[in-house]
Amino acid sequence: MSDTEITIHPALASALARQGYETLTPVQLAVLETRAAGHDLLVSAQTGSGKTVAFGLAIAPTLLGDGQFFEVAERPLGLIIAPTRELALQVERELAWLYADAGAVMASCVGGMDMRKERRQLERGAHIVVGTPGRLRDHITKGSLDLSNLRAVVLDEADEMLDLGFREDLEFILAAAPPERRTLMFSATVPKTIAHLAKTFQRDAVRIVATSAREPHADIDYQMVVAQSHERENAIINTLLYFDSGSAIVFCHTREAVKHLTARLANRGFGVVSLSGELSQAERTSALQAMRDGRSRVCVATDVAARGIDLPNLDLVIHADLPTNPDILLHRSGRTGRAGRKGVCVLIVPVRRTSAAFRVLDLVNVQATMRGAPTAADIDARYREQILEAATASAPPEEAEAGFVAELLARISPEQLAAAYLRQQLAARPAPEDISQTSVPARSGQPRTAPAGEPRVRAERPDMTGSAWFTLSLGRKHRAEPKWLLPMICKAGNITRDDVGAIKISDEETRFQISAAKAADYAETVARQGSGEKGVTITPAGVAPSVPREESTPRAAPVFKHKGKAKDPSRFKPKTHAGGPKGFKGKKRGA
Repeated sequence: MSDTEITIHPALASALARQGYETLTPVQLAVLETRAAGHDLLVSAQTGSGKTVAFGLAIAPTLLGDGQFFEVAERPLGLIIAPTRELALQVERELAWLYADAGAVMASCVGGMDMRKERRQLERGAHIVVGTPGRLRDHITKGSLDLSNLRAVVLDEADEMLDLGFREDLEFILAAAPPERRTLMFSATVPKTIAHLAKTFQRDAVRIVATSAREPHADIDYQMVVAQSHERENAIINTLLYFDSGSAIVFCHTREAVKHLTARLANRGFGVVSLSGELSQAERTSALQAMRDGRSRVCVATDVAARGIDLPNLDLVIHADLPTNPDILLHRSGRTGRAGRKGVCVLIVPVRRTSAAFRVLDLVNVQATMRGAPTAADIDARYREQILEAATASAPPEEAEAGFVAELLARISPEQLAAAYLRQQLAARPAPEDISQTSVPARSGQPRTAPAGEPRVRAERPDMTGSAWFTLSLGRKHRAEPKWLLPMICKAGNITRDDVGAIKISDEETRFQISAAKAADYAETVARQGSGEKGVTITPAGVAPSVPREESTPRAAPVFKHKGKAKDPSRFKPKTHAGGPKGFKGKKRGA
């Protein structure tokens, strides 16, 4: 028998047929090859490649053997571990339909849900348990989750779980499972930490590379929309109107940005929901359900809150804030173009940040179509195309309508009737925002010569009129440098680098400017929750510092480099080496 031959367990074949699976994705085919059967697996696969169904198919022979149905549910046979609540619940839904004909009983154990209810569910028995690392560990510790009968463990998005600080929880769970169980790890990338985990807890694992972690999705059309900084939100609104997507997601860096943009879109009449870390589990579940059933068409979200979610028919992703980390770019964009569907990914890029955008796109080998933000004229033309298409596709008058149609034509001319229809259709559609004609910069990052009558576009500098000064308790003697101070300043007050002006470093401390629009909120945030770093304080300085001119430090470049990779400033952690302050460590990221 060839290594490339595949066999789908008969208990799952009918469920796949009902879901319309005519062909399997590359990762699904790979885990079913003969060489993978019965072995531990270490799998690299992109988000949206169908990996949930892949590991469901892979572990079926291990859980069911030759049988068509599960026996009475007692202690779990299969355990799936996922990094977030949303992803865990999504996995549970996928496996529920896949194993429906086999009579599988599912159970979930995720943070933010009622633990007592989960305990009762486990006591009643379950064949497959899906959960997050922290909650699963709690159940094992309290004796409500017994892994003694476990036959297979799956770590979904293993690299992300380690990034989120779940290493100890994962090691505890895997150590509690029977040594003879089968272990499958699915990860977008396989860094040294994943390789070490695999070596420790897997036995002769078969390595499967379904797709490159840095390979762009072939089914996604990338577009870079260049706009003036002060027109960024108008560009987002016009992009949503232009594409008229049935389901779209807009990514922002911070919770505050999510709240602000959600309010703006709601005021403009969009059916919009938000996802951010400050929402309760019930609120997040309600938001996702509104998107799934069509009550809302736009979701504004932070990266962590949206990790792993799969919204049906999502065909538009907008990066409201430019991701500086290539992995974040691919993760966000991978929400669309899933399982063979086509999708569009739009990066909203201020004119002065086009060079940064090019660098990030180059890192993931993505070619993006560059364009200005859709104007009112562009959207009006699109509206008229849609109106014409709808009118052309409409059916002839039915018998019950024929009489009234004849009466209309007798009273008014066809031209009047068409004009009334056009006005009605246009009035029902949101009006676009006014936006400047922006010349698209050349590949080098320098603006092209503007057409006649169009003003030349220049990179904008942040306006620091009325700004406030703050003091940070690190200076030159602590080896303070702008390249790691700026991310810390931004993260402490949930702001972007556009809100930070001059940074002036002296021997004992650093003073920096915050824009007038953000100063009050920034002061309140750092007073309430501190700098976010142990031993570091940030306080209002009151007046501009009297630092000699030569000590003034220019603002850091917009993209940070760390070991050859672009680094997301919001996740930057100063290290305890010569490039950072003595005795200073970043806080460990929590669940």
